[in-house]
Amino acid sequence: MIKTVKKPESRLMGVITIPADKSISHRAVMFSSIAQGECIVRNFSSGADCHSTLDLFKALGVNIRFIDEKTLKIKGAGGKFSPIKQSEASFASSIYSYSCGNSGTTMRLVSGILAGQKFDSVLTGDESLSKRPMKRIIEPLSLMGADISSVDGHAPLTIRGRNLHGIIYRSKLASAQVKSCILLAGLNAEGKTTFEEPYLSRNHTENLFKYMDADMEITGNSVTVRPSVLKAKDIDVVGDISSAAFFITAGLIVEGVDFVIRNVGLNITRSGIIDVVKRMGGNMEIINPHSVSGEDIGDIRVQYTDSLKGCIIKGEDIPRLIDELPVIAVLASQAKGDTIVKDAGDLRNKESDRITCLVKELSKIGVNIEEKDDGFIVHGQGAKALARKPVDIPLETYHDHRLAMSFYVAGLVCQNEIAINGFEWTKISFPEFEELFSSLTLG
Repeated sequence: MIKTVKKPESRLMGVITIPADKSISHRAVMFSSIAQGECIVRNFSSGADCHSTLDLFKALGVNIRFIDEKTLKIKGAGGKFSPIKQSEASFASSIYSYSCGNSGTTMRLVSGILAGQKFDSVLTGDESLSKRPMKRIIEPLSLMGADISSVDGHAPLTIRGRNLHGIIYRSKLASAQVKSCILLAGLNAEGKTTFEEPYLSRNHTENLFKYMDADMEITGNSVTVRPSVLKAKDIDVVGDISSAAFFITAGLIVEGVDFVIRNVGLNITRSGIIDVVKRMGGNMEIINPHSVSGEDIGDIRVQYTDSLKGCIIKGEDIPRLIDELPVIAVLASQAKGDTIVKDAGDLRNKESDRITCLVKELSKIGVNIEEKDDGFIVHGQGAKALARKPVDIPLETYHDHRLAMSFYVAGLVCQNEIAINGFEWTKISFPEFEELFSSLTLG
């Protein structure tokens, strides 16, 4: 699907409610499914990735049903699944196959749950997911006694259920997916399991574990769990700050914008983009901060800012905004001075090599951006329109939803219309994306 985007002809104003957080939606279904008892999950994400998780746990025999389009009722299995028979062959051999679609979160976290079960499983993914690295979870799970085979560290993963034991694992990578995988395995392992990371990655797993009464301790960048069964509790999923990032950026760089984004999760491990906007001098305000289901939340008012300045993003910043870096590159293009992103080499292991692809495509519309091994540099020239000359070829998305949405935002400050090839990939995480932009009142 090719989508054309051009500079708005009038002001974008109004109030929007951001969709549900994808990371929390995944975990709400997973944790409620392994918990003891029944619960309600409200504001569940409509993204395809989260529905991959939902479908997988239904196939594991968990009683999940929709009350309405965004509300789930889940009866937890207490950690003991009764997989639905898939075929005579799978039933006889106790091997069950589950698709994770395009969702790395599904594959990595579910691996930690399935590793300690009494049956064998195969986790598959689409072409994009099958290229993403899985050694980062296979290695620590194997140290816990798991039996996992792969195709040179990639999906499909064959997981043979085994009895697990706790370990102390010191990760070189700050990764919420790896951390969550090991902690989930630790719930069903003998002894205690400790995960340490160099910087604190997003902590939705820890927040929900605490909320659901897991036996857990947190000290700095280290978290320890002991064998325990989660207690089912109702969960209200907050709005996704990664989705809000596209609107925050548009609000800062599109002339005349003044709007409010409601229901945005403000978890300190996810709010790196807010800190970056402050460093860059962006006009943004947090309204009505409060908390629900263990997560901070609030509304964000954002206004056009013509005096943005470049900044350095590195080190412990990166885990707090790794998914927002593509759209931050667009933001930096409208700032004065250099914005330097480093220590972000894991961008190359996302749905695409986001460093190479981002630099290649943004260069087509006049962004002065330079590729580095572990990041990029945007040489900002202030609030100037991009694509001053017609762009003859579409920007490619490389099957990457975040690139597609970042290029859409860039198109809003282009002098000439641009085209984006593969825009349908936005449905992976944010099917409401274009509709929400259209809903802003034209002043």
